[in-house]
Amino acid sequence: MSAKQDVILPVILPGATLGVMGGGQLGRMFVHAAQSMGYRTAVLDADATSPAGLVSHEHIRSPYLDAAGLAELARVADAITTEFENVPAAALDQLAQSRPVAPAGASVAICQDRAREKAHFVGCGVDCAPHALIETPEQLDAVSDDLLPGILKTSRLGYDGKGQVRVKTRAELVAAWDELQSVGCVLEKMLPLAYEVSVIVARGRDGQVVHFPLQQNLHRDGILAVTTVPAPNVTEAVSQQAYAAAHQIAASMDYVGVLCIEFFVLQDGRIVANEMAPRPHNSGHHTIDACDVSQFELQVRAMTGLPLVEPVLHSPCLMLNLLGELWFPETDGQRATAQQEPDWAAVLALSGTHLHLYGKTEARLGRKMGHLTVTGATPEAARATALQAAAILGIAPF
Repeated sequence: MSAKQDVILPVILPGATLGVMGGGQLGRMFVHAAQSMGYRTAVLDADATSPAGLVSHEHIRSPYLDAAGLAELARVADAITTEFENVPAAALDQLAQSRPVAPAGASVAICQDRAREKAHFVGCGVDCAPHALIETPEQLDAVSDDLLPGILKTSRLGYDGKGQVRVKTRAELVAAWDELQSVGCVLEKMLPLAYEVSVIVARGRDGQVVHFPLQQNLHRDGILAVTTVPAPNVTEAVSQQAYAAAHQIAASMDYVGVLCIEFFVLQDGRIVANEMAPRPHNSGHHTIDACDVSQFELQVRAMTGLPLVEPVLHSPCLMLNLLGELWFPETDGQRATAQQEPDWAAVLALSGTHLHLYGKTEARLGRKMGHLTVTGATPEAARATALQAAAILGIAPF
């Protein structure tokens, strides 16, 4: 069976097996969505205790590029997707020789490299921050002073604030590139931000594109902390710009699947694309509880050729990330050394709270252990409850 997008593929109906590369929490929620729709699932991940592997019908314990593991996934799965942006594009290309793969390896390869990603934005006519590629000492020396202060980011393998260093001067830039071991990097000019938003789109084999309502995001230490929907500070003009840009970016890659594009909204009202993820996204976890169709169900629909529907937000909401710090509470400025379970009973006593834990037994600082979505009849009610939940858990107010 060919995976080329110009070949009409049959719809893959419930009862078939859907494969996912990667065993993290995004894979776990994909597996839950697929199973609720009647599909069998298979996960390829080397970790025997991976969150997705623990709940899947089949768990192939294999590295991403292992030939035997890939062959087994292709044997058992009728279609394959990915839940992790750093799954090697070459592995997806290999699987596509015998099975439909969505998104395609070519699309994932663009998202895996910040330099290619920026070039793609520019090619689509979508604004992004002024930037420069740094791969050699000569390129480092040639960086314009206009790009400082800036953020130096590794071109590959960076997420959740990893592989990023803020720099104000040329001396700090040189030191940061050395700190990052002189790998390929992109220096982005720091811009006067008003706030950050994201758009999650789903695009089908036939080119149909749907999107979720714009999400406003608050990051702390490079990690998403809070998502609010409807986005409280967003104008209709900003929303339409973001939707149009996201649709254009997806169409220009002939993308099939769920794609998230993060945007900066500047103080003058302009938007610039920051980065994209070729998969469901942390900022879209609220869709499980606050929308009539989740991002994970749309991932299933897109990869199987089922119809896509325009999602509807039925409840205003906030999503709080639950990081490992919550399992090590602070008392008088001292963080606990022994892992403690947060007071879920007190949180769940609040109306509109929806707890999602990812099955990770070991909490670590900065590790995403779960999320809490708080829905309400109004945005104000959802926010008030979310602040109560945050106070119980020891999450800083927002």
